Amino acid sequence: MPKSKTVYQCQNCGYVSPKWLGRCPDCGEWNVFVEERKVSVTGQSSRDIHPGKSKPRPLSSISGGYEKRASTGMKELDRVLGGGVVSGSVVLIGGDPGIGKSTLLLQTLSGLSKRYGPVLYISGEESPEQIKIRSERLSINSDDIILVSETSLESILHHAVKVIPKALVVDSIQTVYTEELVSAPGSVSQVRDCASKLMLFAKRSDIPVFIVGHVTKEGAIAGPRVLEHIVDTVLYFEGDRGHSYRILRTVKNRFGSTNEIGVFEMSDAGLLEIENPSRLFLYERPVNVSGSAVVASLEGTRPLMVEIQSLVSQSTFGMPRRTAMGVDFNRVNLLVAVLEKRVGLHLGGMDIFVNIVGGLRISEPAIDLGIITAITSSLRDIPVDRHVFMFGEVGLSGEVRAVTQAEARLKEAAAIGFGRALLPSGNAEKIKNNCGVEIMGVKTVEECLEIIFH
Repeated sequence: MPKSKTVYQCQNCGYVSPKWLGRCPDCGEWNVFVEERKVSVTGQSSRDIHPGKSKPRPLSSISGGYEKRASTGMKELDRVLGGGVVSGSVVLIGGDPGIGKSTLLLQTLSGLSKRYGPVLYISGEESPEQIKIRSERLSINSDDIILVSETSLESILHHAVKVIPKALVVDSIQTVYTEELVSAPGSVSQVRDCASKLMLFAKRSDIPVFIVGHVTKEGAIAGPRVLEHIVDTVLYFEGDRGHSYRILRTVKNRFGSTNEIGVFEMSDAGLLEIENPSRLFLYERPVNVSGSAVVASLEGTRPLMVEIQSLVSQSTFGMPRRTAMGVDFNRVNLLVAVLEKRVGLHLGGMDIFVNIVGGLRISEPAIDLGIITAITSSLRDIPVDRHVFMFGEVGLSGEVRAVTQAEARLKEAAAIGFGRALLPSGNAEKIKNNCGVEIMGVKTVEECLEIIFH
């Protein structure tokens, strides 16, 4: 007979210990061990092993397949998913509380139900009446959106088999539990097992499943890391409470690019798609103000024109402050060191603040040239020509290195009205269509700053 025993399991990484520990020796987190009851199964003999349902087949005998995609009716979401929802895929959506995850999924189900038929919304946190209030605010009222308030996985799968929906939403995975385990909902064992069974259901029925996941205070999806490995696609819904913009970012996608983003605006009527985010992010750009530079960034296949602002002032403390919002803090310190060593600017006693306007977070090295230009503009108090934009990676010796998709960046800038571009010489030599933009290739940071601040 199976025997049960009590163990302590880390709720962050899944490490198991026979006794309670204050700090997890695997992930290093404190106060994350919770008591759980494990059922130990006796070992199987070789005669107990039974063949599976699948049969081994040679690769050459398998016919080539293709992904059946369904449009959600939201172009930004379809872009992030790689062209639409793939049949039988499992999509995990994470984000801060109140960021708009449930609103996004309700609008997604509305679009899918209009095109393909009934969809099933499982809510473990809200009652159907609460969801109805949200749907009225979003002007969504459909007989094909079926609501169920349930937390038992067995009941959820029973409803799904009975309804046979075109899409299934589980909001959220931390509230779902399976009766086969005795641990509490939200524990590592429950999250892992429930996600695995939902994945098996999606693959066998060809029904796409959307799973909502809570996030920790560090911004990562709560629960075991294996949760992100089980699903096909991981999306993060990002946004600043001070801004109405929301960014839907792909972290993992087995059916498309992992660098795509979708841009939305939160309004009283729900999430509105922003088809031209470059104009939006530059709409309130100041005129004739120092410390501002526009760079052409690339998120997946989409070029974005974003404004980088910098403020450089004399420090009144013994230790100058460095603050970076939307960009890597260590990258900013590296570029400041390049300006001091290669250009000769005196920044050692200066407070330096760098910010990406609009609440964006960009990690692409192509914005290096824009950060350096904004810092120099603020230090010298000289505005940058509003018709000039730039892009390029900066090396430690002060050289400007080439980046990818230069022509796509030029095309996006020309559509907005920029007339001059500062870019690496390596890219300038290969440009075939300048889209009516004056191209100025630079090899070093000094050459770039000389052209701008001559």
